[in-house]
Amino acid sequence: MPRVFVPAEFEHDPSAYVWTKYAPEIGAAAAGYSRAVYERSLLSLREMEAARIRTADINGCKLCKGMRAARDLPGHLERSGGDPSIAVTARSTQPAPGEDFYEAIYNGDPDGRLSEREKLIVEYADRFGNAPQSMDGDEDFWARMHAAFSDAEIVDATFSIGSWVALGRLTHILDLDGVCMPTFANAN
Repeated sequence: MPRVFVPAEFEHDPSAYVWTKYAPEIGAAAAGYSRAVYERSLLSLREMEAARIRTADINGCKLCKGMRAARDLPGHLERSGGDPSIAVTARSTQPAPGEDFYEAIYNGDPDGRLSEREKLIVEYADRFGNAPQSMDGDEDFWARMHAAFSDAEIVDATFSIGSWVALGRLTHILDLDGVCMPTFANAN
């Protein structure tokens, strides 16, 4: 049950009501930020999904954990006024991650399914979400980041993870993720 009033006709998508009714200007800006991440990120689909799913797990957002970019992002962007044809899923030359990819992230990749960049972006998302101050003065970590990612990719990843932390936590804290959206039917 959402922590704020949501009329029955918005039970299937309480976030849409909350964002537009209670904080329309901030909600519109947040929606634009979210669209920009998915439409303009420099990260590959797998790198983006690795960071996003780790952040979703940290946030505890059931809706975010159930989302699969390849399956759900085009519809999400269409509903929010975005352009699926320029999204990371449309630009990707890689096959969409399978469930084994997501399981590897949840379980610490014991079978070595993730690339070095994917492992590093998962670590970045983990530290960003759980212990951001742990990166202060960790020159080894930053050396590994700079060896794997350009400065532009690091800034891009930081903005992307920041959007998922903020919006995923908002969704979870206000219990807007208690509804199983039809396109996110596999929520954990």
